[in-house]
Amino acid sequence: MKETESKITIFTDGSSRGNPGPGGWGSIVVASGSKIEITELGGAEKHTTNNRMELTACLEGISHTPRESHILINTDSSYVINGITKWIHGWKKNNWRTKAKEDVLNKDLWVKLDSSVADRKVEWKYVGGHIGILGNERCDHIATDFADGNKPLLYVGSLGNYDLPNVLDVSHNETSLIKKKSGSSKSSAKAYSYISMVGGVIETHKTWAECEKRVKGVKGTKYKKSLNSVDEAKIIEEWGTLLF
Repeated sequence: MKETESKITIFTDGSSRGNPGPGGWGSIVVASGSKIEITELGGAEKHTTNNRMELTACLEGISHTPRESHILINTDSSYVINGITKWIHGWKKNNWRTKAKEDVLNKDLWVKLDSSVADRKVEWKYVGGHIGILGNERCDHIATDFADGNKPLLYVGSLGNYDLPNVLDVSHNETSLIKKKSGSSKSSAKAYSYISMVGGVIETHKTWAECEKRVKGVKGTKYKKSLNSVDEAKIIEEWGTLLF
């Protein structure tokens, strides 16, 4: 990137009430130039999944940037990051089929995302969810509002008039994410999420009921509880190495 070239920062998040169920997505595009401009985006779908909303949030954010842009995307979705930077190469090589010879889930969105990043320089950064990162928290609010059938007011304008003037601050206390109560065990600790893998396809779930519905009675599945966003990312990373 040239020293005079500006980088566009995007925050994204997706949500669904049920998996599948009503869903929503949110993105914040922060474009630097003579002044910093903010564009909040969001939308809803009546019947969708959390992963589809995460993908849609990234797609919509990227679509609001010029081609050949240099973009930094901050997302709490390990599914999206691993998919677009690692797994997609094997999927394309195998004609969009997994190692288990099944069609790649959400192929339509992956194809669009692959096309969108082809003519842009995109960096992907994992940020933990629900740990106070302003951009991520705001996207979460937008996504959940749309998932709940509400229509939040979306801001478009200069950073100077934005309610989150420190939106680009992604600092947080890593130790607070992995610190566990003395004497507690992983089996009894409160779940952050549940991860399942069926037929080589990984999905995340907010509740055990959603995870159980997907894996119950299906042979050759994997499922596991995560305690926080860092733990979730680690599990997905480990399982992703099994796909190709």
